[in-house]
Amino acid sequence: MAQISLPKADVSAVEAAAQERVRLTFIDHLRAALVILVVLHHLAIVYGEGISFWYVDPPLSASLVGFALVLFVLFNQAWFMGALFLLAGYFTPGSFERKGLGAFLKGRLIRLGIPLVVWIFLLNPLANIGLFLEPAVWVAEPLTWQTFWQMYPAFIGMGVAWFLALLLIFSFGYAGWRWLRRERPSTSPSKSPFPSYGRIGLFILGLAVITYLVRIIIPIGRSVLDFPTLAYLPQYLGFFIVGTIAARHDWFRTLPDRVGKVGLATAVAATLLLFPIPILGILGGTMRFLGNGSWPSAVYALWDTTFAVGLCLASLTFFRRYFNTESRLGDLLAQNSYAVYVIHSPIIIVLAYAFYLLLAAQGIELGPGLKFTIAALVMVPVCYILAYLLRKIPGVARVL
Repeated sequence: MAQISLPKADVSAVEAAAQERVRLTFIDHLRAALVILVVLHHLAIVYGEGISFWYVDPPLSASLVGFALVLFVLFNQAWFMGALFLLAGYFTPGSFERKGLGAFLKGRLIRLGIPLVVWIFLLNPLANIGLFLEPAVWVAEPLTWQTFWQMYPAFIGMGVAWFLALLLIFSFGYAGWRWLRRERPSTSPSKSPFPSYGRIGLFILGLAVITYLVRIIIPIGRSVLDFPTLAYLPQYLGFFIVGTIAARHDWFRTLPDRVGKVGLATAVAATLLLFPIPILGILGGTMRFLGNGSWPSAVYALWDTTFAVGLCLASLTFFRRYFNTESRLGDLLAQNSYAVYVIHSPIIIVLAYAFYLLLAAQGIELGPGLKFTIAALVMVPVCYILAYLLRKIPGVARVL
């Protein structure tokens, strides 16, 4: 494979610039917070009464708290994976320039490809065991090793590792683009002014239109090629590209605090003005906001795009101001957050079922809100502890 070589002086300058970006502590903390939100997101699905997942805690009955958990899932889905792609895009140019084409692609295959393969063939089938644990909800027969191995081929799939697959595709796309351009790497980030509010608004509008058009073909909730959320593909790709541009111009460090405040205000305003319009359809028994070219889908696309951009701007400035100091806890969370993302689903499924058995054995009945709260307080730390122990195995830390 071709390798882009640099003069020694340029290599040292590029490495210095890349390492300076890597030491942005607030970005590490933001990424860890987003991964914790991913864990809470899937816990909300477990206890959100009726949302399809590997394991749904019985009983399945409508309640106000259950509806609140559904809203929590919708708010998360609107922005948090896009934010992870934004951060991934930010660190991509520095990694490419520091390593060169061949080493960059090899590193991506190790860090993304190996966990992806392990997830598809091992962790996803293990997560599917949760389908057998639900009392007469999805599978009528009890779980046995024979039935598990008979259904094993159907259990092979990406599951939550779709993020790794899509990020791998984006990384290869970025490497191909850089190879075709044959550009000389910059020795340091250029100090370009942060985009004006007008340009940010045009980006939101354009992304919302493209998202609406994509959802005519791929509504929210429709899986395509085992990717469960391709309805958000315009956001994921758009945010990844913005992340690479932000790295070039050092925007994460130079982003004015006032832009973050305006972003938060915009996200809140969009939620108050736009979000209720399509969501009211849920109460009426319709889900037209999911896509298929409906006008509620257009409103929803405008809302979740505005919400995502606004909240990303707000979270960047918030974490830069309040969480930009190194600490043992922060370092621990940052170092293990990727491993937590990869392994958390089977863990929460097993623990959620154990929690259900414990309550059933004691004859205790709890509402979904209280169960979600208790599970969150227990399972998030357990995920990080197990991730920490896993990364202590020789060679694992290189991958996770």
